[in-house]
Amino acid sequence: MIEPVRFEQPSPNKVRITWRDKVKTTHAARALRLECPCASCVDELTGRKILDPDSVPSDVGIVDADIVGRYAFRFTFSDGHATGLYAFDRLRAAGDVVDPDAE
Repeated sequence: MIEPVRFEQPSPNKVRITWRDKVKTTHAARALRLECPCASCVDELTGRKILDPDSVPSDVGIVDADIVGRYAFRFTFSDGHATGLYAFDRLRAAGDVVDPDAE
C-alpha cells in the first residue's frame, strides 16, 4: 500500500511527501490545484477537465492539508478551493522524486 509517513511544506507553494518506502516526492501547489479531481474541476461524466487554468493564480499556495481516510490528501488552497481528494497513488506517481543527496 502506498502511504505517506511525513508531510512537509518547505514553502507555501510546494509540498514534500515522504512515502513508506522512503521515497520523497515534491509537488508544486499550482500543479496540484490544476490537477484537482473534484466535480467542479472535472466533468464527472466525461472525465474532461473543465477548470480554466487562467482562473488559478500563478502564486496559489496551500494553506492546509488533511489526510482523508487511508487513501488521500485534501488540500486547502489560498484561492479558497478545498474540495478535491488527491489519492496517494496518484500523488506518488505525479510527484518529482527528490534526490536524497541534493537535500
